[in-house]
Amino acid sequence: MLCKIAEHAINTPDKVALVEAGHRVTYAQLIAHVESAAGLLMCLRIKQGDRILLMAQKELEFIYLYLACHLMGVVCVVVDSSAPQERLNYIARVVNPVMVFDNRESSDKESDPCRQIDEKRGLAYGCPAVSLSEINRFDESIHPESVPSSIAPTDIADVMFTTGTTGAPKGVCLSHANIAGSASNTIAFIGTNADDIEALALPLSHSFGLGRMRCVLMVGATLVLVNNFANLKSFFSVLEQEHVTGFGMVPAVWQYIKRLSGTRIARFAKQLNYIEIGSAALPVEDKRLLMELFPDTRLCMHYGLTEASRALFTEFHADAANLDSVGRPASSLVDVCVLNDDGRPVADGTDGEICVRGNMVTKSYFLEEDNRDAFFGDWFRTGDWGHRDSNGNIYLTGRKKELINVGGEKVSPAAIEQAICSLGVADCACIAVPDPNGVLGEVPKAFLVAGNERLSFDSLKDGLSRLLPPHEIPVLWEWVDSIPRTASGKIQRLKLK
Repeated sequence: MLCKIAEHAINTPDKVALVEAGHRVTYAQLIAHVESAAGLLMCLRIKQGDRILLMAQKELEFIYLYLACHLMGVVCVVVDSSAPQERLNYIARVVNPVMVFDNRESSDKESDPCRQIDEKRGLAYGCPAVSLSEINRFDESIHPESVPSSIAPTDIADVMFTTGTTGAPKGVCLSHANIAGSASNTIAFIGTNADDIEALALPLSHSFGLGRMRCVLMVGATLVLVNNFANLKSFFSVLEQEHVTGFGMVPAVWQYIKRLSGTRIARFAKQLNYIEIGSAALPVEDKRLLMELFPDTRLCMHYGLTEASRALFTEFHADAANLDSVGRPASSLVDVCVLNDDGRPVADGTDGEICVRGNMVTKSYFLEEDNRDAFFGDWFRTGDWGHRDSNGNIYLTGRKKELINVGGEKVSPAAIEQAICSLGVADCACIAVPDPNGVLGEVPKAFLVAGNERLSFDSLKDGLSRLLPPHEIPVLWEWVDSIPRTASGKIQRLKLK
């Protein structure tokens, strides 16, 4: 990936690579900043193979240091700076970083940046801490002979931790080849090119946002950093003023845009070449609405985990007949199959575990114990349950670990949730609980967030009787104020248990 950026710095040095708060950075300047950041790493005696904890910020300095780590063979453990301290401490204990880079302000603006190490602040992580602001104060560039020549495509570039919705977070080891492969697959499907200008409002602490950043810089396009989607007026202003041609969003963001601004975003339909959607499910009716609002825009939705980023893709207009599918392989370098519990293929139309392999798939987790049962040979086990049709389209039933075993029948909580929401409930989540009668083993319990009116449980049961078989109708019900979700919209079922 860095080779591509370096090529752009040579071929189109004055092309704008990054925009942040009106500040514009060309590709030539980007490479210079990356080299300066690499010089800081050397000054701090951080060497190839070392791991650093990098607090993700929607700032230029984060990007400079992130790319500098790849240049120097330093392993980036990217974390969300707003994450609970308990999670950050857990990650630090697992990876044992040599240093933490965060967004604190330096205490002494005149001293040597290499001496700006905060031992006290780093105690929580078991290592020293340095401010990202030091990167702009380090002016010495590294020399070509200082760059390690032994960095291999299979070397680990990043360690990204899963959200831990069904257990403890797992550290996913992603090689240089993995992150470049994922970007290449995505670029090939979506069609991002050097003429595009993308607004990035997604967090850089997750694989979706980082992936969009890589795609834009790999093709030599322009990336406009936007704080987030919270201020829609500001986001729309960026779309207009920067002549943005593409952006990415999660389904929860689309629901937010639709609720607060209706269909006003459609006024940008003629200028938007693509929108990438991912990280959680999107109702079919919303896909149809997006198709109406953006008739000429590529509406691309990906399926994939941190471990197998963007394995499958669907484009709403081209796949209008299969909008309930999560798509087909992103490129010819990606394979997908459906296997039973013994690791053997099942017939089309039969549910099993969705497994993938390809250039973007991790080879291992950071902790050896997390690798147990993670693969069937070279097939990565996604943990998702679903099936394939005769045309190769993949359909999800639900997370294997989240399936509810009702008297031997496998029940998807997602299917129950979709049916309940169709009856007028604002939001809901279902989990497995022991059968209070001690007969069926497990039964569904539904947690509900009221809509405009609070429906009775009896009326909901009556409505579901026309939509679901009897064994899928929840036995227990509970009203709650909100459903716990991750930043990308995934239900945190462990918190409900």
